[in-house]
Amino acid sequence: MKKIRILSVCGSGTISSAMISQKLAEALRAEGYEMDAVEVNNGQIQNALAAAKYDCICYASPVHGDFDIPCINAIGLLTGMDEEGVIEAVLEVAKSLQ
Repeated sequence: MKKIRILSVCGSGTISSAMISQKLAEALRAEGYEMDAVEVNNGQIQNALAAAKYDCICYASPVHGDFDIPCINAIGLLTGMDEEGVIEAVLEVAKSLQ
């Protein structure tokens, strides 16, 4: 199974980022991908990126900076508006890893 590593970001680094991770894991599994995710808040992004390699950042609260990996606004996974668009953007990243 192909694997993608995602840094999931929200304001507190707990509830919303965990919900984003869960929804993405289900969608990616259905497409044949295994997902490894770490949930953080905005202040923890730099440390997380220094500690491990991630393929993209999916965020529910704005992230600022140039991280050299795709940053995907994942608020749609929480609101239900354009969930498919968020999932498609993450799938594009996953497919580019091969």
